[in-house]
Amino acid sequence: MATQAIQRDDAPAASAGSVSAEQLDRLTRRLAETAEHYDRSGEFPRANFDLLASEGLIGLTVPRDLGGRGAGLGEAIRVLAAVAKGEPSTALILFMTYHYHATPARARNWPQAIYERLARDAVAGRGLIGGLRVEPELGTPVRGGLPATVARRTADGWAISGTKIYSTGSTGLDWFSVWAKTDETEPRVGNFLVRADSAGIDIEPVWDHLGMRATVSHAVHFADTPTPLDHAVDIRRPDQWAAGAGDPSLAIWNALAISTIYDGVARAARDWLRAYLNDRVPTNLGASLATLPRVQEKFGEIETLLQVNRTLIRDAAARYDAGDPPSAVEVNNIKYLTTGNAIRAVEIGLELTGNPGISRKNPLERHYRDVLCSRIHSPQTDTILIAAGRAALGN
Repeated sequence: MATQAIQRDDAPAASAGSVSAEQLDRLTRRLAETAEHYDRSGEFPRANFDLLASEGLIGLTVPRDLGGRGAGLGEAIRVLAAVAKGEPSTALILFMTYHYHATPARARNWPQAIYERLARDAVAGRGLIGGLRVEPELGTPVRGGLPATVARRTADGWAISGTKIYSTGSTGLDWFSVWAKTDETEPRVGNFLVRADSAGIDIEPVWDHLGMRATVSHAVHFADTPTPLDHAVDIRRPDQWAAGAGDPSLAIWNALAISTIYDGVARAARDWLRAYLNDRVPTNLGASLATLPRVQEKFGEIETLLQVNRTLIRDAAARYDAGDPPSAVEVNNIKYLTTGNAIRAVEIGLELTGNPGISRKNPLERHYRDVLCSRIHSPQTDTILIAAGRAALGN
């Protein structure tokens, strides 16, 4: 098995107060050491979050006046890229917490005391939060429809009942943001903040997927789970959740974070492949595989795909931070292109390695399973391309 080298992807110089490139390189290496373990066990990567907490990175996007670093999208992308290159399930769970603290129309519009509690928890290395939105019958609410999960008014607040599936981070989160409808005559829909240790919650360990196994995206069942009245942090009439009614920054953060995480998987695969090709010296060749023009050509294709990804992601993040954000159509097109490039980059590695590439003893097989999971994240390909086509056609 080739020694896995970590290549620094000529990251831009860190600005004052930002996370150093050396710290990020060290973080990638530490996380990579146990990535295989978490893939095989499918358990929540608790030690990884303990490490992130010790590095002061859970509260990266929390505003400075609440003790956080107040990082923008570009800085968050740098950290997520390093984490994903080491262990991508950790990056996906971490992104959800970053997202809540970084998008103004989301958590910062919650009741101030509630938001400040979560913010200070994150700064202290706790307070992981995730959105529970997908249901067995509804699927993802991105495609419309009302959730079956119901929030019923009680004398003390709300009682929530229903089932959520594909609940990323389930067993390791501190807070669930549950997408539910009220039991009112004219139902409202939105996010109810629920402590993960509340009564009436049962986590069913059903997550047994191709890749990204440490996301522990299990089913979460709520049975009259209580939450205070003011923890209905953002509920609206269904029509107010229509396309375009929300904060456009949500789409930007989502698309660029997903792009970054799976690009990180492809870069980890690229690093392993480089070491393998340089170390492998067939007896009939007398030189490493890396000296063959055909191998050099295909490795050059990988580098080109990843260069395109880096350029697209960084440019869009820089525009957002500079106050000139790309549109939702633009960033979703980036998500479509970069995840496709990431998949293709790992596939080329499999073409070059043959049987060793799909052996469980080599990480390339794991990277391939992980990168394929990029296809299922919302918005999916049909939604992205229809929106792009409509925009271009003026519809």
